[in-house]
Amino acid sequence: MSFLDKILGKNDAPIQSNNDFWNWFLKQEKEFFKIVKNRENIHQGFFEKLAPKLDEIHFGIYFLTGMFDDNTVELILTPDGAIRNIYAIEELVNAAPQIDGWKITALKPSSDIQNIGIDYENFNFDKDNLKFYPNVHEDYPDEIDLIIVYDDFVEEKRAAVTNGVYIFLDNYLGELHSVTLIDNMKVVGPDAISEELIPIEKLKDYLIWREKEFVEKYEGTRHNTENDNYSGFEATAKDGSGIIGLMNTDLLQWDKKASHPWVFIITILFDGSNNNGMPDKETYELLNEIEDEVVVDLKDMEGYLNVGRETLANRREIFFACKDFRKPTKVADELIKKHAGSFEISYEIYKDKYWQTFRHYEPR
Repeated sequence: MSFLDKILGKNDAPIQSNNDFWNWFLKQEKEFFKIVKNRENIHQGFFEKLAPKLDEIHFGIYFLTGMFDDNTVELILTPDGAIRNIYAIEELVNAAPQIDGWKITALKPSSDIQNIGIDYENFNFDKDNLKFYPNVHEDYPDEIDLIIVYDDFVEEKRAAVTNGVYIFLDNYLGELHSVTLIDNMKVVGPDAISEELIPIEKLKDYLIWREKEFVEKYEGTRHNTENDNYSGFEATAKDGSGIIGLMNTDLLQWDKKASHPWVFIITILFDGSNNNGMPDKETYELLNEIEDEVVVDLKDMEGYLNVGRETLANRREIFFACKDFRKPTKVADELIKKHAGSFEISYEIYKDKYWQTFRHYEPR
């Protein structure tokens, strides 16, 4: 150890894997246990040490902690509602060793509704002041669209009230169900409601029933895109730049779209300033190679359908419809790291059971 290391303290080795993280945590856990149990110096002694190490594993991992019982600290790792971070948390927790005195949990678990009372922004949320009813769409029968009725709703505080309801549902349903089972949700007050209201404690059973019905309806549904028909298109944007695309027209007319409810869009930025926003030949080939990489990882028969692509205004967008959200987000994160020196790549993933995202591409 050098003279400066002795004076300043040697920095921890960078965290490059889940095992690295848990090896680091094992060296700290006894001190962390004492801090949480005694509730002393918890921010500086625990939070400020743990947070940057989690960031080294994957940005966007948050945590909650407290005593599970007299002899056990629970550490809950949460994406705070961000679906793209769920896989990283689950993999990290699955890699955790058994640690005496610790319970490591992936995502906020569900709780007994009788014990849930959320105070947020001067509002209180509990089973007595929340009710719901489903908003049924005849054209979209698989959509789970909920109206949550809050007795103390204030229009001017809509954002705060809605956030409070989301926090309540995270605790009641468990975070995974809260962010994946509900397609749309709107919070309103009790005024002018003519529908029959359902107690909020019935919501969990309602969602379980709807999910079971959905799974049974589409279980085993697959689509082989090998012999599908594709259509190319060209257009001009308002600013005069070009738009070119290639879409799987058979998929766009498929009547089982809801079986692949997750829309996954990868966006790759490139410099097309010398070509009216379009890639030159070399860049075009590189973009196609990246797309081919993704298609190899996300196979149609495994539940990942390549719907098409669009190139415009210095960017290439690649469209997928997926049965699951975990693998696509992992593939995208690995893609971003691999090509960081060549392209700026981003992605989004969200629930869209009827592929309304692609409606303007469908044949008229």
